[in-house]
Amino acid sequence: MRLRTQRRSSAPSGDPFRSPWIHVAQAAAALAAGMGVGRFVYTPILPLMHTQAGLSSATGANLATANYIGYLVGALLGIAMPALVRSPAVLRGSLIVLTGSLVAMPATHSTTVWIVLRLLAGLTSALIFVVAVNSVLSHLRDHPAHLPGWAFGGVGAGIALSGLLVLVLRSVADWRAAWWASAGLAAVFAAVSWNLRPEGTPASDVSSATGAARRPGPRTHRWFTALFAAYTLEGIGYIVAGTFLVAAIEQSSPGWAGSGAWVLVGLAAVPSSALWARLGRRWSRPDLLCAALVIQAVGIALPALIGGVTAALISALLFGATFLGVSTIALAAGTHLQFPRSVALLTAGYSVGQILGPPAVAPLLHHGYHQALVLAALVVLTAAGAAAVLRIGFPHHMAVVRSAVPGVRSAPAETTPARTDRP
Repeated sequence: MRLRTQRRSSAPSGDPFRSPWIHVAQAAAALAAGMGVGRFVYTPILPLMHTQAGLSSATGANLATANYIGYLVGALLGIAMPALVRSPAVLRGSLIVLTGSLVAMPATHSTTVWIVLRLLAGLTSALIFVVAVNSVLSHLRDHPAHLPGWAFGGVGAGIALSGLLVLVLRSVADWRAAWWASAGLAAVFAAVSWNLRPEGTPASDVSSATGAARRPGPRTHRWFTALFAAYTLEGIGYIVAGTFLVAAIEQSSPGWAGSGAWVLVGLAAVPSSALWARLGRRWSRPDLLCAALVIQAVGIALPALIGGVTAALISALLFGATFLGVSTIALAAGTHLQFPRSVALLTAGYSVGQILGPPAVAPLLHHGYHQALVLAALVVLTAAGAAAVLRIGFPHHMAVVRSAVPGVRSAPAETTPARTDRP
């Protein structure tokens, strides 16, 4: 669906003398630390822990589940206490705790301690994610959409760099060195993102405090419900692929293909959000979300339906090119709908899906990973169906009523044309 664009009348937010690329770099570094390393480095390290630390498959799954539960807790904290995700102290504290959890993993063989550490890593990664995303969508809302897209690409950069790091170390060192090196990489990203400015106080809070009158805006609950359903289902399908894709590839391909495919996932993810954002100049977010989900479903199903290295690498490319794009589009759509605490709510639904995904396919794993991937692809296709429902009457144009206080944006009111290439 083609959309007409028109520049908003509002001035760019933030410091006019500060390059937006600085903000992009800081947010990308935060996401690289919190998500790319803090969450996803476990995937390439897990095989090393199986062979060198005596970690069983069941314990490995429990550690993954602990991380997903921690992520849900962090997202729920963002909903219950929104001031947390506007606090620089919370961001910095989360970066420190996350890096410390990576450092501590090799210091013990206690399963209980490992579970606690992965729980902490999940909780802090969620807080970092919500802080960084809210910051990007707030401070860069009046800049071209490819800028927030490059910020999201930090997740892919973290995946690719940590994956390469583990790939190099596995031939010269053990699992402990992999965790310590990953902690060092996370610390570098944390240092770059240390001065990231979180989202400011919402305009609705300011105008309420000053007694500014506001007009009621359009009801967006039905569209947000469809968006929430699509994003939660995506969490189920995506995490099954993210957990078992490498193992499934290694079942029918040479050993290097699995590790190489994971690095390719990260590399493909780096520019993906920016590219999807550029497509948003011509196509609506519901259309793009539906397309990205369908492409992702094809990528997840490929290793299960077609064996070989070529299919494995194409699968990794399609998966990496879409999973961040889906997040970018969905979170930007929630912000566009101006639904309260949309980023935290969508992140919570996504994390619930991640908790449900692995147990849902566990009975299928006795026959290998292929059936699990096929089921995950079907779930993602169902998410695409929910995104198709989102297209019906979607309010592409949302305006903001000016409050009586200069520089304060108030609640949404009548719909007017606005640029759709910005989240």
